[in-house]
Amino acid sequence: MSTFPSDLFAGQRFAVVGLGKNGLPAALALRAMGAAVTAWDDQPAARAGAEAAGIDLRDLREGAFAFDALVLSPGIPHLLPAPHPIALRARAAGVPILSDAELLFRAVRGAGSRARFVGITGTNGKSTTTALLAHVLATAGMPVAAGGNLGPAALSLPLLPHDGVYVLEMSSYMLERLATMRFDAAAMLNLSADHIDRHGDMAGYARAKRAVFDRQAAGDLAVIGVDDPLSREMAASLRAGPARVMTVSGVAPAAATGEAADIHPVDGVLRDAAGPLFRLAEAQALPGAHNAQNAAAAVAMALFLGVPRADLARGLASYPGLPHRQQLVARIDGVDFVNDSKATNADATERALVCYDRLVWIAGGMAKEGGIVPLVPLFPRIARALLIGRDAPILAETLAAHGVPHETVGTLEAAVPAAFAAARALAAPVVLLSPACASWDQFTGYDQRGDRFADLARGLASGRAA
Repeated sequence: MSTFPSDLFAGQRFAVVGLGKNGLPAALALRAMGAAVTAWDDQPAARAGAEAAGIDLRDLREGAFAFDALVLSPGIPHLLPAPHPIALRARAAGVPILSDAELLFRAVRGAGSRARFVGITGTNGKSTTTALLAHVLATAGMPVAAGGNLGPAALSLPLLPHDGVYVLEMSSYMLERLATMRFDAAAMLNLSADHIDRHGDMAGYARAKRAVFDRQAAGDLAVIGVDDPLSREMAASLRAGPARVMTVSGVAPAAATGEAADIHPVDGVLRDAAGPLFRLAEAQALPGAHNAQNAAAAVAMALFLGVPRADLARGLASYPGLPHRQQLVARIDGVDFVNDSKATNADATERALVCYDRLVWIAGGMAKEGGIVPLVPLFPRIARALLIGRDAPILAETLAAHGVPHETVGTLEAAVPAAFAAARALAAPVVLLSPACASWDQFTGYDQRGDRFADLARGLASGRAA
């Protein structure tokens, strides 16, 4: 691994808008590669941080707009529901709007490296699959750098040698801002309703996700999960190529469509056409059928990238898991506190609920379309629910309609001790934070929400120890 040449983007001018976890590293990296960078953020605190880092700031809503590209942070819309004014100016001026992943690809190729690129998307599971694949590759001794939507920002990754692999988690927001980037291996794990406000409807969201396969060529790999109908349709439409399609599933063939995916579990063992690959019980950080599908996707790409079959088990079994994704953060008097804060929609929460027979559930925040109605079949597992955040009343209506004991407590500070008391009183061995909602009403992101839950749970544990 090394740094990029300091003159790689010499003579090019970039506007960077949004100076948070993605934008500020992008601005700094572009400047370090010789580009002229002008940046802006609507928030004064973010501008102060960029100014401290020596970034040139200008309100790009005014004056001339002469740039080679606008690098727009993923969370800022350029089309729907309402485009940011600077995005409107860029479009009017014919300036392309790009993600920093596109510029990473250009930088790597411009520096002469033939390192391969992997793109992983899907409504759920993409963070786990990205981190898992990177871990398997690193365990096998390959030079690897992982980031993108998962973090770190794509443009903050190092320059890899010819035999290196970039493993990037790609959100729909990032995928709709690519122009030349091509993934040697790409995966689309699953599709369910999410981010409809940004894409207009489910068809628009599916189109954005499908873009992970754009520009693939013969010799590339397209991996698709087939455990939901929309993904199966996408797999069928991609069969004509040019990339080779491999399907993956987290369930045995009879439990899905009756047609076996190329990689799927049988009696707890992942298999492909050549035989057994890995016993899933050996990976403690990958519980549930959804993680079986994540593992299957990682295996498909690892084999394509040259990891020997014999080396797969070592990487999969030693995977430590991700923060905020079914992460055990405390155990008190036989009650496990599980942080699944990254579950920001009902589909993600379903993947956690199915792993526990009886639990106390902490949920709430900013509800997505449909709320928690899709979770109704799993409600018998919930001994009691504690609701937080802006849309707690919406969730409470659904719970009340199905007779689930619940209480609106408002904050995590109130929910965690109440959940522990309920777990002890109701003999529930798990307190699960899996909100099924976005976090921005009370937190800066799901990670801050999960960290706060973990701190509160550990505080309870230390209090009990005292």
